[in-house]
Amino acid sequence: MISITEKTLQDLQFPTVLETISDGCNTDIGKEKALQIKPFRDKEELMQSLMQTSEYVSSFQNNNAIPNHGFDAITHEIKFLAIEDSFLEVGSFRKIANLSATTNVLLSFLKKFDDYYPNLNARASRVELTKDIITAIDAIVDKYGEIKDNASPALLSIRQNMNLVRGKVNQSFGVALTQYNGLGYLDDIKESFVQNRRVLAVLAMYRRKVKGSILGSSKTGSIAYIEPEATLKYSRELANLEYEEKEEITRILKNLSNVIRPYLPLLIEYQDFLSDIDVVAGKAKYANRINGILPEITEERRLFFREAYHPILYLNNKQKNEVTHPQTIELKQENRIIVISGPNAGGKTISLKTVGLLQLMLQSGILIPVHERSETFLFDRILTDIGDNQSIENHLSTYSYRLKNMNYFLKKCNKKTMFLIDEFGTGSDPELGGALAEIFLEEFYHREAFGIITTHYSNLKILANELPYATNANMMFDEKSLEPMYKLALGQAGSSFTFEVAQKNGIPFGLINRAKKKIEVGKVRFDKTIATLQKERSKLEKTSLNLKEEETRAREESKKMENINTRIQQKLESYQELYDSNQKIIYIGQKIDDIAEKYFNNKNKKELIGEFLKIVEIENSKRKKATPKETKAKVEKQKEIIAEVQVKVEEIRKEKKEKKLKPVIEKPRPILKVGDRVRMMDGRSIGSIDSIEKNKATVNYGIFTSKVSLDELELVEAVKK
Repeated sequence: MISITEKTLQDLQFPTVLETISDGCNTDIGKEKALQIKPFRDKEELMQSLMQTSEYVSSFQNNNAIPNHGFDAITHEIKFLAIEDSFLEVGSFRKIANLSATTNVLLSFLKKFDDYYPNLNARASRVELTKDIITAIDAIVDKYGEIKDNASPALLSIRQNMNLVRGKVNQSFGVALTQYNGLGYLDDIKESFVQNRRVLAVLAMYRRKVKGSILGSSKTGSIAYIEPEATLKYSRELANLEYEEKEEITRILKNLSNVIRPYLPLLIEYQDFLSDIDVVAGKAKYANRINGILPEITEERRLFFREAYHPILYLNNKQKNEVTHPQTIELKQENRIIVISGPNAGGKTISLKTVGLLQLMLQSGILIPVHERSETFLFDRILTDIGDNQSIENHLSTYSYRLKNMNYFLKKCNKKTMFLIDEFGTGSDPELGGALAEIFLEEFYHREAFGIITTHYSNLKILANELPYATNANMMFDEKSLEPMYKLALGQAGSSFTFEVAQKNGIPFGLINRAKKKIEVGKVRFDKTIATLQKERSKLEKTSLNLKEEETRAREESKKMENINTRIQQKLESYQELYDSNQKIIYIGQKIDDIAEKYFNNKNKKELIGEFLKIVEIENSKRKKATPKETKAKVEKQKEIIAEVQVKVEEIRKEKKEKKLKPVIEKPRPILKVGDRVRMMDGRSIGSIDSIEKNKATVNYGIFTSKVSLDELELVEAVKK
């Protein structure tokens, strides 16, 4: 049975996630339900919840968008219907009808698109679809929430009489208005309304001359509001009819309430169904914001979160336009405990919380922001000890509280447990607290629990290195700037960079050396070795990254060259086809020229036609029948190739023309003089000119001399004057 405490939910900031999901819900009931989400106890129910959310997320991309499922809560109406002989007001029936209509539309839609939404439809199929509620209400209440005239024969009759009497009221009032206005008894406003009744605005001095009932006067007393005598009679009749109408409406509403009352359990189910879908929609919107997916959930004991993001941090950073660094973490039977070490502010706690929160979200039916190749299994318990939990109320120190917590861990820890402990062993004497923490870690290890802890204690790093199924990890730091890289590296403990960070922050070197002498040499050397290894790992990471980038670039270049090569090959084939086609036409042309020459000499038409037909038949025997579409395509392709060739030929012609027109500018040849060092244009040996006669020079090569034409010599070095 899955059991996760309220403390774990708070430690991992699970309520913050629920608040964001709640904000995405449309209805008040949905918002409230979202805040009550807890990890599922049953695996089958959990898988249904995850699949429902996953299906709803898919509706954002496909063409079959899920219809509107918003509704006005009928919680008040449900309470009233549960009371015998009670009746609802007319507006409540409109809300019930709308709720039923929305549910029916959604049930029909999910049934129709079962292929797209099988799990949502499985939830919907538990709800009964009926139009009886809507039919019963629509017969009585119109779409504006008013009782229809024909809701009952008695109501129809009453309202017809009311309309007649209203007509008489208006008619009699009109007559009185005309009469007294003509006599000059009325004020400029002529008429008004008092107690929802139409009255004459009579000047106070004439109030006794107007027959009727005084219903009031103006503030100054200058006007008396009088209902004319003739109108008064009809107004009383109208008031009686209005009373009868009210009584009839009450009777109708009581009757309609009795008709709807048997459907009370179904209405509760409708509201529950729509609010459940609202929560699924809220989770889907949240998944969309954090790029949440459903990783594979296996029976095998393996947790592998690849490129996992802390959802709260991701959304906060997104709002600030800042980068969030993903983490890749794996826990399995052969590597079930990770001990993360390294300096503060490097992201150790975030890495630990990321794993815990994502596992918690997943076990609560919420999609998580990880790579699609991630996988995990389900834990019965997730135990956490994160942050300073000093209990003022219980007068417990941080360490006492943590020991109490460790005792709880020891009672509950087994192979179906994941434990997450931040700053393990702190709060006491480092030597003693570290030793006790080591014993706890060994105990968790032997119980085969999965876990992640963060620590600065060297003995815990050493223990993780010695235990075959535990491993060290560190948060990588830049070896030069000592700035955190927010990247988890498995397989090696992290240095706390205590002295390096102190030096970076300006602490004098002399003081740091004195501090080093205060502690054991072994510890300093151990921390220094770890720091060096961490720096080396950082360098290797950068080199590896550069190599990957180079490899990617090389692949892209290779792909480009392949594409260019393919295009060139295709062009060559097209040009070859065009060349072959032209050669064939030239050959046929030559044959026709030969026949024409024969005919020119012998004037034999019969022979001419015979030869010509022979050529045509030979060529036609080589042709293949093609459809008009194929022929058209072939012609179009040939036109394209010819156009392309013409462009290329024009370019070549232009280049040749420019070369012809461009004068060849030769560099002026240097004038050779006696003493200049020279060599023959096609030779390598260098000599000096001894003498020049006419167009020939005697060149001295040291061992021999040679007479050479001045045109065949080139200057190597001129004699200095």
